Amino acid sequence: MKILVLGHQGMLGTDLMLRLGSDHEVTGKDMGDFDITSSASCREVIAAAQPEVVINAAAYTNVDGAEKDRDKCFAVNAEGVKNVALACGDNIRIVHFSTDYVFAGTGETPYREEDLPAPNGVYARSKAAGEKYLQEHSSNYLLIRTAWLYGRNGKNFVRTILEKARHTDTLRVVDDQTGSPTYSSDLAAAVRILLEQRHQGIFHVTNRGSCTWYAFTKKILACAGFEHVNVEPIRTSELNLSAPRPAYSVLNTRKFTDATGKIMRFWQLALPDYIEHAEYRSK
Repeated sequence: MKILVLGHQGMLGTDLMLRLGSDHEVTGKDMGDFDITSSASCREVIAAAQPEVVINAAAYTNVDGAEKDRDKCFAVNAEGVKNVALACGDNIRIVHFSTDYVFAGTGETPYREEDLPAPNGVYARSKAAGEKYLQEHSSNYLLIRTAWLYGRNGKNFVRTILEKARHTDTLRVVDDQTGSPTYSSDLAAAVRILLEQRHQGIFHVTNRGSCTWYAFTKKILACAGFEHVNVEPIRTSELNLSAPRPAYSVLNTRKFTDATGKIMRFWQLALPDYIEHAEYRSK
């Protein structure tokens, strides 16, 4: 396949280039190469590449910053998706990524693809709006919702915890949010499977299992040899964050497994792979 990855220098984009590049003709464009908020720029970059598939891995991801920068957030996460969809039409397949944040996070069982979004906060609403635009302007798409993403390239929760562990003996981490930590390399591998098997529609893709940020932190420190660092559980309300967080945002990945015959590995198995390649192991 001839594939164009938008946002190819980001965390997920980097892994998509690696996973797809060995067997497909893959090119990448990043924010310095085009303007996703401009319909003309999107048309130009996609027309020049003449791809069979466009993967949109570009996104505004500053959840708290979005509360003060609504226009930019919606320009990238909503209008940007519309621009890409219109530039592709129905002839070019689109892969787009959304988030567990589109759900209210008040449930107690994993969210399914057919559950109705109920976003809270600017970031969440922008991602839900992007989903709607994609579905309105394309009939040839893969909409992949994921969660708690971390990887080798760029800022993420695991990297932040490992950096802090080098400079403190105590960390305070929320213990009232539950989700599924997901390694971006595993997500990229799942995207490749979905593309090569020519699936369409909405899929939830995360590593298997769930935990709180507190439990995730404990596992991160144990894997990296920082068992001496104490972790104190706290409530989200103690952080005075600008944007609301879903308390429970586990995604049901059964549809992916049924469709592809593949099972995502447990997050507890994926994490050590990341730690092994990180630069923050305890000496």
